[in-house]
Amino acid sequence: MANTFPFDKKIAGKWVLSILLISFLIGSTSALFLYALQWVTAYRDTHHWLIALLPLAGVVILWWYQRYAGAAQKGNNLLLEAYYYPRIAIPWKMAPMIVLSTLMTHLFGGSAGREGTAIQYGGTIASQCSRWLSWSKQETRILLLCGIAAGFASLFGTPWAGALFAIEVVQVGKVRWKAWIPIALTALLSNWVCGLYGSLHTHYPIVQTVPNLSLATVGHLLLASLAFGLAAKFFVFTSDGFSALFQKIKFPLLRPFIGGLTVLLIVLCLQSTKHIGLGIPTILASFDTRLLPYDFLIKIVLTAITLSAGFKGGEVTPLFFIGATLGNALALIIPLPMALLAATGFVAVFAGCTKTPIACSVMAIELFGWQAALFFITACIVSFLVSGKQGIYSMQKIQKPGRFFRQVFRS
Repeated sequence: MANTFPFDKKIAGKWVLSILLISFLIGSTSALFLYALQWVTAYRDTHHWLIALLPLAGVVILWWYQRYAGAAQKGNNLLLEAYYYPRIAIPWKMAPMIVLSTLMTHLFGGSAGREGTAIQYGGTIASQCSRWLSWSKQETRILLLCGIAAGFASLFGTPWAGALFAIEVVQVGKVRWKAWIPIALTALLSNWVCGLYGSLHTHYPIVQTVPNLSLATVGHLLLASLAFGLAAKFFVFTSDGFSALFQKIKFPLLRPFIGGLTVLLIVLCLQSTKHIGLGIPTILASFDTRLLPYDFLIKIVLTAITLSAGFKGGEVTPLFFIGATLGNALALIIPLPMALLAATGFVAVFAGCTKTPIACSVMAIELFGWQAALFFITACIVSFLVSGKQGIYSMQKIQKPGRFFRQVFRS
């Protein structure tokens, strides 16, 4: 990342114009995407027969990407490549293709998220804006991170976490803060723009009941955090396993067909649709209602199959589901408040899979309040350490944990 952010008067106008333009375009895109996602989810929930078409929908999505996407098939990894090697171009078609294919995945009942979509259209829009003016290699990197931050922030309604996620995700363990100002401004403005279109973000309950710190409480928290880290590790392992399995199918278009058919059969066996799509109603229920203790395992399997088979979307909201329902299940054996465990798992599994403990800790505070901040921070760090080096982004550069924390404390 750039070591300095240019404040020269000659180029200040270029940055101001770029930040405003990127914020407006990405914030508006997020609003449109959230509206569309709500509509397709509601339509699917009232027309369950659409799930029977999931295998065919997967074939259409993969055929479309194979025929027209080109480099955009790499998804989030292309954005990471473009950061590491700024000469790599991000095609403009990545944005509309990922939005439409994600909506198709959700309409027909795939188990996927939306963060990958937001990051991709955010990075694409920022990349296109970078072509209009003259930018150095380091400035191009900053602009790309502005786009990633804006997409994440405006989609989830967490601007500070969005800015930190963009900085943290590109090079875990090598945190540099010199580009913080433009990235944070873009995240804040894009979230504000998205809010102008209405109340589109999910509102989670504030965690009010927080136990006093004691040796027993810390021990229970560490035990829960260990479980969250292992769940993150298991999600990555399961996703890699299904990806390897689907790669053995020599005819590519059979992969989404078989994957979609497998998801369909699991849903029919369960006689429930709560594990497909985003699963937000189940996430909300995990804070105050006793759920099945194996809900998180079903979500891991369905999401791994969906995304490994070639459907589009993201992993983060399913990770929220996995963490929150696992926290709900742990409340059976760990004497901590159910809402606290659900909220902690919500962000800790996310932190373990994306290797972004700082952003996840801040996200927890933005979503659930500051009262349990120490619990969130501890859980995210432990999950990050326990989950190992490998995350869900194969192109992500990860340094040793010791270097990571030295970088953070030096900052």
